[in-house]
Parts: sequence; C-alpha cells; structure tokens
Amino acid sequence: MRTILQVILFSFLLFLISASAGAQTKKLSIDDQLLQDSIYKSNKKKVLNFSMKDFDTLFFEYFNRKNDPNIVLTKPQFYNYTVQIATFSDRLAHLYPDQKEVAAQNKENWLSESYEDYLQYKASQKK
Repeated sequence: MRTILQVILFSFLLFLISASAGAQTKKLSIDDQLLQDSIYKSNKKKVLNFSMKDFDTLFFEYFNRKNDPNIVLTKPQFYNYTVQIATFSDRLAHLYPDQKEVAAQNKENWLSESYEDYLQYKASQKK
C-alpha cells in the first residue's frame, strides 16, 4: 500500500514539476521575496501538518481560482497559495526521504512563480 501511495505521490510531483518547467525561472523582486518569507513564516507550521486531503483542497482551490476568468487574485492571495503549496514539499520530503530531490525541485518551482507572470496569464485569458 505504501509503495502505491509513493508512486502516486511521485507521479503527482512530476506533474507539478513538468507543469512549472515550461515557465522560465526568474528572480522575484525583493518585495515579492519579502512577502513570500512572511507568508512562509506565518503558515509553515500549519502547512507542515496538512493531510493530503488538506493539500488537495488547497491545490485545487488555487487552480480553480487561477483559471477562473472572473477572478483575479491579489498579490498576497497569489503568493499565499504558491508558498503554501511549496511548503508542503517540505512535508513530502520528510515523509518520503527517497523523494527529497523531487520535493526540493518542486518547492523551488513553486517559489519561483511570479505574480507578474500570473497577471500576464490572466490578461491572455481575456483575449
């Protein structure tokens, strides 16, 4: 059972990484990094205690809101989602030590998501 869960989890992480891999990694502004740090510090303990159900809820809520053409997330809302999703990678790395590299890459990808790219994506939805 544990092996099946690991395979599913690994596949899910690969999906997340590949979805983010197409995006060009760029350095976030200092203001964005400070906002991310603040969100990370205030949510770390909560997110590290998430169940998979909690994470799934967060993850799918983010994608539903991101893809809804009638919703534009504020910068704090956007980073609240991406930082919490990134933080959950720390939990996965702890639970599945053999997947630490995948979890670290996943975390890096989510932390490199930029609000400006999100706004460009939202503008392209309206066209």
